[in-house]
This record gives sequence, C-alpha cells and structure tokens, in this order.
Amino acid sequence: MKAGKKKFSFHRMSAAVLLLALACTNAHAQETNSAKDGSSKEEGNRNVMLNAASANGPREIQIGLPSADVNVLENGIPVTYATNPHSVNSLWRADASLSHVGLLKISETAITTGNIGYAVNSFTQLGQKGFHGTLNYKANHFGMQEISLNLNGEIAKDWFYSGSIYQDFDPGTFKIKSTPFQDRTQIYKFALTKRYHDNRGEFTAMYHYSNSHPVYNYATQSAPFIYVGDGSVKEFGKFALGTTSYLPVDNEMMYRDMRTGQVHKTNLYDATQNKGSEFVLMNDYKWDNGLQWKTIVKYDHATGSLVYQTPMSLDQNEAGINYLYEAEDGSMQAYDGEYVQSRMSCLNRGFIDEFMFTTELSRKVNSGTWRLGVNEWYYDVDYTSNTTMYDQSVPMDGSYPVRLFNADYATYADRSYSGNGYYYDFNKNASEYYKGHENKLAIYFTHDWDITDNFNLYYGARLEYQALRGENLAVKDANGDFVGRFANYYIGATSPGGVKIAPTPISYDWFNYALSAAATYKLTKQFGFTGDFTYITQHPRIENFAPATTPNTDKISVPLGRVGIYYNNDWLSLTSLFSYISKTNNNSTLNLQHAVNGVNQIMAAPLTYDIKTLGWTTDVVATPFKGFDLHFLFTYQKPTYKKYETSVTFPDGYVGSINATGNIVAEIPQVIVEIDPSYMITKDLKIWTSFRYFSKTYANINDAYYFNGRWETFGGLNWQVNKKLSLGCTVVNFLNQTGAKGSIAGAELIEKEDAGQYAGHVMAGSYIRPFTVEFSAQLKF
Repeated sequence: MKAGKKKFSFHRMSAAVLLLALACTNAHAQETNSAKDGSSKEEGNRNVMLNAASANGPREIQIGLPSADVNVLENGIPVTYATNPHSVNSLWRADASLSHVGLLKISETAITTGNIGYAVNSFTQLGQKGFHGTLNYKANHFGMQEISLNLNGEIAKDWFYSGSIYQDFDPGTFKIKSTPFQDRTQIYKFALTKRYHDNRGEFTAMYHYSNSHPVYNYATQSAPFIYVGDGSVKEFGKFALGTTSYLPVDNEMMYRDMRTGQVHKTNLYDATQNKGSEFVLMNDYKWDNGLQWKTIVKYDHATGSLVYQTPMSLDQNEAGINYLYEAEDGSMQAYDGEYVQSRMSCLNRGFIDEFMFTTELSRKVNSGTWRLGVNEWYYDVDYTSNTTMYDQSVPMDGSYPVRLFNADYATYADRSYSGNGYYYDFNKNASEYYKGHENKLAIYFTHDWDITDNFNLYYGARLEYQALRGENLAVKDANGDFVGRFANYYIGATSPGGVKIAPTPISYDWFNYALSAAATYKLTKQFGFTGDFTYITQHPRIENFAPATTPNTDKISVPLGRVGIYYNNDWLSLTSLFSYISKTNNNSTLNLQHAVNGVNQIMAAPLTYDIKTLGWTTDVVATPFKGFDLHFLFTYQKPTYKKYETSVTFPDGYVGSINATGNIVAEIPQVIVEIDPSYMITKDLKIWTSFRYFSKTYANINDAYYFNGRWETFGGLNWQVNKKLSLGCTVVNFLNQTGAKGSIAGAELIEKEDAGQYAGHVMAGSYIRPFTVEFSAQLKF
C-alpha cells in the first residue's frame, strides 16, 4: 500500500510526554546543597545544563508524565507562569547573571509551586564588596556565538550593584534561508541591593529585559527519513538528519487572525518574537532568634510567541493534483517530485501580564527547620494560535524544499485558500483562543525534623485556591454539540451549520492541595532506609480551554511514592528505590488525519486519559581512587496509558478512532542508563564523559512504530588555566549517532497489524542532535 493512502493522525499533546527518571537522592545520601541557603532542597548528580536537545537550554529531568509548566525558578519563583507562549529559553539562560543553578526536589517543587516534577533552581548574582566581573564565552563549529557578562560591586557603604548582559547568535546545525539565526536572544539585568547592618539581610530592586527569537524551538526540528521496519531508519537520499534544512527557502507565512478575520502576512523570525520587561523586589531579613523572612514580588509585561511548523502527512504524489513551484527565474514550473509534505503552521502569540508574590517565614531550631509560606500568583493573557496549511517538496538531493502551488485548489470546495494557492485551511485544524486571567492563592508549610540522630522526617502541605475567569471559543450549536473548527474560522464567522462564532465565558473556582512526606532511617552509620510520598491535586489551567471544546474540569490527582535503601562509605554512595507514579485526567488534543478524495483532512479530537508507571532505579556515585569520579544511574519502568480513547467523524462519514488503553506511553523508554565518569589529569585539568542510553521507544500511540535504543554521548576537557581564566571543550554526540527519535508525524491511526506494510516508506519526524564541538571560556576579574 502506498504511503499516505492509509488513514493517518498526528498526536499533538499539550506538552511533551516525558520519561520516568525516578532516582531520588535523600538528605543524608547523595545531596548537593544549595549554595544559596545550604538546605537539602536540591538533588545532585543531574547535569542540569548538559542537554542533548538544545545548545543553550536546561535539561528536562523527566518523571513519566506530561511536563508541568513550572520547570525553572529564579530567586524562588517561576521565570514564566506558562511556557506556552512565553518559553523559558526566551527569557532565561544559565549565564553569568546567575550565582547558582541546581535542581529542586520533587517534594519541594510540589509544596512551593503546586506542580509535580523537578524544577531548575537558580539565583541571581547580586553585588558584592569590591569589584567583580565574569565574562563567559561559548561557540561551536556550526557558528554559534554566545556571550554573557556580569559586573558587580559596591556603590557606597552597604549599597551594591549588579549588571548583566547576555547575547546569543545561533544559526543552528544547518542554515535556513528564512533567517540568519535559529536563535537570536538578548537578555539584560540590573540589580541594586541595600544590605542591612549586622548581616541582617538585604533588599534588592531589579529590572530584567529580554528580546528573543527562538526559531528553532518547534519549527526546524523535523526531517524526512526511510522507516526500515526493524526500529531503524535510513537517510532519505542525500538528506542528512540534523544538518539539512527541511524548511522552504522563503520565510513567508500567511494566516487569518482569529480575533478579526483579517488575512496577514508574516515571516518566521517576526512570528517568534518574545519580549519581556520584569520588575522585581526582594527582601531578606533575619532576627536574633533564628527567624528569617524572605519576600519576592515580580511584575512581568510580556509578548510571548511560539511557532510550530509541524509535518503532517508525507504522501506520494499520486492524487492527480497539479502542483507547481516557483523556479529561480520566477517562472512557475510543474512539480514532478515523488513526494509531497503537508505542514501545519501554528502561530502562537499571547499578550501577558504576570504578578507573582511569594513570602516565607522560616526558623532553624536544634532539631530541624520549619517554614511557612504564601503564594499569590496572577496571570492575565490574551492568546491566539492562528493555523495555516501549506505543501512543500521533499527533495532527495538535500536541497532546500520549495512551497508547492496547487493549481487545482478551486476543485476542492472543502478547502479554503488564501488566493495564491500556497496556503489553505486557515484556522481549520489546531487553532486556539482564550482570553482572561488565572489567580492562585496558596499557603504552604514544611518541617524538616531530626527526630533522633538516626531518624529524619520531612513533611509539608500546600492549600491552594485557584480562580479562573475569561472567555474561549467552545461554541455550541442548537443541539448542544460543540462546533468544531472550520476553514476561515474566526470570531464573527459563521459555521457551515449556520452558527455564528462568538466568545463563550468561562468561570471556575477550585481548591487544590499537595501533601508530601519523606523519611530516612540510619540503621548504621553507612546503611539505612529511605522513602517519600507526594500527593497533589490540580485542575485545568486557562491554556486547557484553548481548543474548540471545554476540557474535562474534574480533579487531577498525582500520587508519587518511593521506597528503598541507601549506603554510604568513604568512596561510594548508593541509593536504590522502587517507585510508583500516576496522573489522572490529562487533557489533550489529537489532530487526526484521513484522506478524502486524495486530499488529507485533519480534525481535532479532544480526550482525557490517565497514566500509570511502576519503576526501579539505582543511583551510584563512586570515587574508587584519587582523581576519578563515577556517577551511574539505572532505571527500569513501564509507563502505560489508562482510559485512552477518542474518535472523530470525517466529512465522508469515516470514523477515526483510537483506543490506546494499556499501551506503553509513546516516546518513553523502559530502560534508562546514565554513566558519567571523570578524571583529574592534574589539579587543573579534568577530562569527563557522559553516556545516556534510552531503550526502544514507540513512535505512535498505538505502539505500531518504534525506534531502537540509542545513546546520547557527551565528552569534554576542562582546564583551569589560572585563578582568573578557565577553558573548556565539549563534544556532543561524539559517537556520531544519527537517526530519528520521538514520534512519527501523521501516524497515530496506524495499528500494529498494519505497521509492517510501511517498512521502507518515507516518513517525517524529529532526530538526534548531530555531532557538535563546543568551545567555552570564562574570565573572572
């Protein structure tokens, strides 16, 4: 059967499905203390910034669930309330402006933010006595240039300043004709600090400005390949995965504004613009009795943008459509290529105002530390995702694709074009809209208690009130059924059934809570038992109201439990744990595809599902001889879908349905191994490597397609030249592995029994980051 003739689908989850890295170090075992507050809130041995997916973003430490939005904190509060459309990487980098970057424990994240998962924990570099400067520089052999500078010092007695600049010029691992950079980011920070007498604390006022165009996020990370059928892929002609562009030569995009109905033209660079202006006030005060009070207030006025250029169906060019393309001389020529790739552009943009306030009282006593805190987080957003479709060539010679002009578009009454034949189905597929605000008011408490010399107990609770007000476009017809998106959908348009599209009010009030407890018992000085349990409840966020239907508003429950042993001696630290985690009522949307008269139709199918995972992990840090360190992590897991069922009826009467209940969650390996050895050649010269193995992963929800296991490898040499200068060289993917990962575009409706028919066919998906050599330098003065 020819590729593209079966019914296809594309899985577009609200967030990427992540792995279950279940290793949890405890307060008495493998702990890396926070440089800021000396507590046991953080995990160790995680290589937070060693990232195989991005050249400049933090690594996601996965827990087997759809990722939560709050994954990076600065000074104790999230750097952005919601990562769509204002992504973390557009306003935060681990640069010279930070004094500390660590990884917050799951229990700490749950209690202080109400989210489940690890969080990157960072603190701003504030002024110090004297004059200090840090200049960081990083480059790679593809032409990336990254510079960050921090200058800080003393203005007058007890008054200090700190100023930082970050500049990133990243062309990516291949050139795209539409823009010179796949990432162009500027970040500026300035902080003024007043320190109180007798080391009582400090007050800081800070301004933060960011301007970023992260084109690479979701627009460039796709490519065609040949799916062999045995879990491996082959390159398609001369198209090299990771070093060849799969975007058309021009950067033009046309779309219809969901708010006004007007058709506009933009380009990829402008459509990914993110701007943010933050004003921050921080106060820290200590009393003689050990009581400490911390407060931080942040206001952020921002424009956030993300652009998806998602490959949909990749079909053989046999539908009889008269495709044309514009040749270099400007003439229109007939396209005789063998394949046609359809793409959906999602232009996500939101106008955002955030207000975040967190205050904490804490006190250290002989037997431990207690803490009482309050969050008041307010998020106001006006958001749309305007979608448009276009077709492009699939060149075998590795040249740049070209957009295809459908000269026969008028013969397809169910498709609406922009008038030039390149763009069609404005807002028909995954278009989104919501406007309003979300407010979370919470109080939380923790107590870290050394009950005896051998028994430590940590416990905490969070009580949260969530209010949501605004509007979306979940419009119903006279029968009470939701009106789905259609071509040329916008506010004020009339559906094929005669329903006028108008905003629908949304108003909800919910109560959420989180509970956490962790215990460690020392049976001997070296051996003991450890366990922890975290349980949180949540409700949908305002972004869950973006589709054409109202989401399931039932309570979301996430229990996480772990129990195991630890062992420490002079040269070995080991923790081994059995774990369980699950999450109910995940809201998601599938864009299912089906060919009608040779033309692919795409319809959104909302669903709610559960995930459950059992796992076992062992985490080891060893120093068997002087100068040599080894970190080893092994995880086995089996995450599965529960109640994963949905269907949609296409215009020709075909019912596209999915029942993935019991299937292993797509993109998640069952075995994860990390091996991180390092050796000090001299007291100033260190060589290190990092190996990460991910076993077989399924590439569609029905577990029909799969990719074989793969290694992600890193290696480097760090040289401390003197007290002021350090140099480094890092090699990413030094084994030079190539291949696909993630999911296969347009393949969700393929069943296991049909998968064999597609061996040797051309498909599209994401890929492993290519071999990259990076150079870095740091100068302190």
